[in-house]
Amino acid sequence: MGLQALFFYLFAFIAVASAFMVISAKNPVHSVLFLIVVFVNAAALFIIAGAEYLGLLLLVVYVGAVAVLFLFVVMMLDIDFAELRAGILRYAPVGALIGVVLLAELIVVVGGTFIPAGVAANTAMPMPADTSSVVAIGDVIYTHYAYFFQVAGLILLVAMIGAIVLTLKHRPDVKRQNIAKQVARTPESAHETVKVKPGQGI
Repeated sequence: MGLQALFFYLFAFIAVASAFMVISAKNPVHSVLFLIVVFVNAAALFIIAGAEYLGLLLLVVYVGAVAVLFLFVVMMLDIDFAELRAGILRYAPVGALIGVVLLAELIVVVGGTFIPAGVAANTAMPMPADTSSVVAIGDVIYTHYAYFFQVAGLILLVAMIGAIVLTLKHRPDVKRQNIAKQVARTPESAHETVKVKPGQGI
């Protein structure tokens, strides 16, 4: 057994064990942490398989954004998970049916799919043999699809600003700075002289 195969089995075993812990852990925070372990090991498997772009994408997008978002949501929201699990047996038949359908689809895909070895060389933009997938995809995106890439980024920016504007709530009990009111102040309104009688406080 080579070193690459050894690491493949190591990462695959940790990924499968962590995936099982995601659904079996009682604490939802632990489930999210095990999910991050699954993503990291899946990224390592992609890198071993030669798909560096997918591995880095899994680390940046899923571990750096999605999993951390799940963790913050679970930690910030006061959710009664015991109450949610109370009626889980009612949905067990439907869940089992969906699981059987997904298992049948995976068996069909794994057992009946065959990709010829030379299919990558016959594509419209074949990847050069002396470059990695990250360099090849970046070369295609930033040359042939640069404008589409910028438009996609602009759409995501507008969506992010729209989500912030829609969910922003102004609290009336929070004091905020009013620059126009501060600039309009005069020396007469800036201070107030109070005459205090002897022996009395303000």
